[in-house]
Amino acid sequence: MLARREPVTLRALVEGTGASTMAVYTHFGGMPGLWRAVRQEGFTRLAARLSTVPAGSDPVQDLAALGAAYVANALAGPALYRAMFDAAADLEDPGAAEAPFRTLVASAARARDGGRFAGESDPEAVATRIWAAGHGLAMLVLTGALPVEALDAHAPAMVTALCVAAGDREERAARSVRAGWAAARPLGA
Repeated sequence: MLARREPVTLRALVEGTGASTMAVYTHFGGMPGLWRAVRQEGFTRLAARLSTVPAGSDPVQDLAALGAAYVANALAGPALYRAMFDAAADLEDPGAAEAPFRTLVASAARARDGGRFAGESDPEAVATRIWAAGHGLAMLVLTGALPVEALDAHAPAMVTALCVAAGDREERAARSVRAGWAAARPLGA
C-alpha cells in the first residue's frame, strides 16, 4: 500500500490476509504502534546498510561511501524510506534514527582530527549538511523529479563541495569522494 501510495487504513491493511483488525491491536497496539514499527524498521535497515561500509584510512572516502550506502538504502526500499521520515509517528527506539547520523559524525570527526577538515570544523554540522544534501537528492530521484542517473552526476560533486567547505583541499577531496562513491555506488544497489 505504501508503494502504491494508497491510504493505509486498518481495514485495508488486513483485507485479504485472513487476519482480523484485532491482530493489529494485539501485535502493535493499533495503527500508531504499526506506524512506529514501520519507521523503526526503516531506520534499522538504514543502520544495517551503513554498517556494511568499513572504516578505512581515508575518512573523506568513508563519508562518500556512507552517502552512497544511504542512497542505495533509499533506492532499495523507496516506500519504506519515505515512511521513515514521517515524523507523525513516534519511534520505539529514537536512538535508531540517531545511529546512522552518528556514523556520519564519526567519519567527519576523523576527517577533522586527521587534518582533512579545518580544526574548527564541527563534525555534526558537516554530517548534517551531507545528510541533508543526500536526502534531498535521494527524494528528488525517488519522486521522479530527477532521473536515477542524477545521483552519479551530482552526489559526488555535492559531497566534494561540502568537504572543501569543511577545509579539505579540492583535488584531494574529489579523489577521495570519487573513490568512496564508486566503492558503495547506489546504482549497483
